[in-house]
Order: sequence, then C-alpha cells, then structure tokens
Amino acid sequence: MDTVSWGILSTAKIGVEKVIPAIQQAENCTVIGISSRSQEKADNAAKKLGISTSYGSYQKLLNDHTIDAIYNPLPNHLHIPFTLKALEAGKHVLCEKPIALDSQEAQKLKQKADAYPSLKVMEAFMYRFHPQWKKAKSLVTHGEIGTLRTVNSFFSYFNNNPDNIRNKPDMGGGGLMDIGCYCISLSRYLFDKEPTDVSGSWKIDSKFGIDYLASGTLEFESGTATFTCTTKTAPYQNVTIMGTNGRIVIEIPFNAPPNQTTRIWLFKDGSKEEITFPPVNQYTLQAKAFANAILKNTPVPTPLTDAVDNMIAIDGFRKKV
Repeated sequence: MDTVSWGILSTAKIGVEKVIPAIQQAENCTVIGISSRSQEKADNAAKKLGISTSYGSYQKLLNDHTIDAIYNPLPNHLHIPFTLKALEAGKHVLCEKPIALDSQEAQKLKQKADAYPSLKVMEAFMYRFHPQWKKAKSLVTHGEIGTLRTVNSFFSYFNNNPDNIRNKPDMGGGGLMDIGCYCISLSRYLFDKEPTDVSGSWKIDSKFGIDYLASGTLEFESGTATFTCTTKTAPYQNVTIMGTNGRIVIEIPFNAPPNQTTRIWLFKDGSKEEITFPPVNQYTLQAKAFANAILKNTPVPTPLTDAVDNMIAIDGFRKKV
C-alpha cells in the first residue's frame, strides 16, 4: 500500500472548504468517501469535491472496508464517540481539535486506542506542521533567543450566529475550546513541558451561554505563557516568543494562507531578521505526515498523550475561572 484511502465524517465547512481539498493534494492520500446525516448533503459535497462515494449516514461510511482512515470534523461533543466508533471499525483517525470535551474523555480515548495498537489516532493541530512553526521551535530549542521566558498569543474573530455550533454550549462551543486551545497547545509546544499551574478569567455570553472572551496564564518552571482568545472582536492573530537574549514574532501563527508567503521575525542583538516561507498548505502537510505514519507503521507526529495533556491544561483553566 502506497496511499491511504480516506473517508470523511460529515460535510462540515472546515472539511469541505479547507481540509478535504488539502488531503486530496497529498500524494500519499486519496479521499474515496464522504458522509452526512443527509444523503443529499453527502451527494452534493461528493460532487463538488470529486469524491467517488457518498453515504447518507456516518455508520455506512465506517462500514466500508475499503476506507483506511477517517477524518473527523464533527462538532466537539461528537469527537470522542465517533473516533471510538471508527477505531471499532478498524479505521485510523485524524480528529479535529479539541480532541474531547474534557480531559476525562481524552483519557478514555487514550485507553481505548491503546487496545488497537495497529491503528493511528491523532489530534488535528495543523499549525505544528507549517515550516514557520518548525523554524520557531528550532530557534527556541537551539537557544537563538536565549532562555525562553514568556510566550504571548492572541487569537480572535467575530461570530454572532446563534445557529453556529461554536455558540452552542451543549456541543462544546465557546472561544476557549475553539481557538484558545491553540494558544494553550503552542505554549506547551514551545516550552516542551506541561504547565505547573493554569489560571485566568472569561466572559460568558448571556444569550448563548458560551465564553466569548478568555484570558489566561500558564505557569512553567522557567517562565510563563499568556493568551487572550475572543469570538466577539475583529479577526486578528499574533504570537510573540520572548527569551533572555531576543524574541520571535509570528505574523499569522494559526491560519497561515496556503497561497501566500508567510514570515516570522527574529529580534536579536539589536537587529531584526525577517524569515520568509514559500506558500504551503499546512493541512496537506498534516495529512501527508499522518498518512506516512500509517504507511510506515511509525508513531504519529503528535501522540494522544499530547492531546490528553492539552485537555488537562484546558480543564485547569476552567477550574480557576
């Protein structure tokens, strides 16, 4: 086998507009099926994306023995249930972030996944596969900014749609789960350790019952990470990484455009170095890396232990607000 055959659970917007076309661009991946609770929606998505088979239920797709791997972009509250169903059906799973509603759910998945050692499961934090993040991580690891002391991240957009799943608390909505999880993930990634403490505050939307503004601090042995995420301001994102001898600024840390040059800046010794990266699709790189792990039977780039630890940090924040 030199390619992985993919099936897509749902016709979610992120899948149809971003992730599925990106998977189709990976030379070791083929998308052969897509499913929805509506046969019509599945048919329309399949036609739009050039996918050969469509299914009017998620289970019908899971029952297809020709499918090797599943991409799960369902609402947050369905991540664990359908990832478990996929494992039981003998499928590898790339599941959208956040992997679960809380750390207990994530740990349950980890335990279940351990019972299927031949199957791969990974949380889809696509940003880690972009060259700009690999470079930033390398600069920090090799001491280019001295000792890492603090990371500050900001991620926002405006969403006032009552029908959007991100505004539904029973579906795992809210800004912390949707975009704050990135801020927590990148902080752990850069410090390469787990926080010793997490604290913060948030504002709850009286209409929707979800957090629309959250700010937090993660304490690490050698420093701190601070973040703000909000779903009620103009769109913006930025990450600043501060060390004892310099700093790194990432201009578009999360939604790096696949068709544009991206850049980060290294400030050190009184000088400013702009580091540019040619256009790449981070979703394609993610799919390719996950497929390679399947084809070569090697560990996935981001193990489930990382997903569990990220949920533990998110739970820690929620306990303190």
